[in-house]
Amino acid sequence: MKRISCEVVAVGTELLLGQIVDTNSSWIGEQLALSGIDSFFQTKVGDNPDRIKSVLSQAVERSDYVIVCGGLGPTQDDLTRDMIAELMGVELRLNEDLVDKITAMFSSRNRPMPENNLRQAMVPEGAEALPVMPGTAPGLKAQVNGVTIYAVPGVPWEMKQMVTSCILPDIRAETGLTSVIRSKTLRTWGDSESGLAEKLSSNIKRLDKEGTATIAFLASGVEGLKIRITAKGDSEESVNKILEAEAVKVADAIGNEIIFSRDDESMEATIIQLCRSQDLSLGLAESMTGGLIASRITSQPGSSDVFKGGIIPYSTDIKQSILKVSEGPVISKAAVEQMAKGACTILNCDVSVAVSGNAGPTASEDEVGRVWMATSVDGIVESFTVKWPFDRERVRQFTTISVLNALRLRLDSRQ
Repeated sequence: MKRISCEVVAVGTELLLGQIVDTNSSWIGEQLALSGIDSFFQTKVGDNPDRIKSVLSQAVERSDYVIVCGGLGPTQDDLTRDMIAELMGVELRLNEDLVDKITAMFSSRNRPMPENNLRQAMVPEGAEALPVMPGTAPGLKAQVNGVTIYAVPGVPWEMKQMVTSCILPDIRAETGLTSVIRSKTLRTWGDSESGLAEKLSSNIKRLDKEGTATIAFLASGVEGLKIRITAKGDSEESVNKILEAEAVKVADAIGNEIIFSRDDESMEATIIQLCRSQDLSLGLAESMTGGLIASRITSQPGSSDVFKGGIIPYSTDIKQSILKVSEGPVISKAAVEQMAKGACTILNCDVSVAVSGNAGPTASEDEVGRVWMATSVDGIVESFTVKWPFDRERVRQFTTISVLNALRLRLDSRQ
């Protein structure tokens, strides 16, 4: 079967200036891959008619399908529909059905419709509007020299609905694609990309020969490294069977202590699940992170099942008066262990984590980047220290995930 390719073109000068990050193209590319559709080119172009037309002409010459994202608004610099019409060699015509839909949207919001919104109801002759229309900008489907061009709005939630509900099913139906491509993402903390690649080298070589699945590494900064296993098959059942089997082999190769999630879940989601499964309540005493750990924990649905609360003793006198930290250095093993014990006592919780350190840029007590972290589980406190070579924000972020990972390892050992 001929390989089907789809090119993505993102329109908008703001993308080139860096005022908006182009997350749309990456999302569309991911969805195309999961649908078994190749995407060899992604292009960004500003709001210039000649350049838009040039980019679209090139895309039509080298790809089977083209998805154009952006430039469908009501203002004069929204040029996508105009340039598609020029490529087709046709005029734009007012679509009365679209006029009614756009007018109804404004009426439902008790807002008058500006006259320029009628531009959004203009459709190139021979083209059609996509049936899903979440906002006032209709998507378009047009034919240029045997190549299908889809145009979708740049607003992410509108674009995603059109791509998922209309475009991907349309391409698969037209091309007869029936295979299923799915991925499983394992999230890790505590090893480097080169280290993981070395441990998985035999698995990668084996999969290259078998052709049943692929392994890729995705660096995610403070969130650790992701290992993405992708498989292709005739059904969801067969693909999931391959993914689960390969996930077990990956875990055997790198060690379960490195993997904190096999379902692309965050570290905090994993902590909540572990606490819930062991019927444990969680408390925090975080000085340097200033509530960052609590924020991540409470961002997860259902965190109230396990999270009792947090204490943010930012000043030395509060550490001493509330958490009963002894006099002396507060960026120390003794101080952070007393903070962890104090959190369990005051918050009446089963397990806790505590943090005290200097994120910089001004040194106090200890060198900048020095952090002490502690966990309390079953009444036993364990602590460790790290000196981060980062800026203030990254020191806080890396400390947060590191102390949560330390708690994860201890909770894992209880099971």
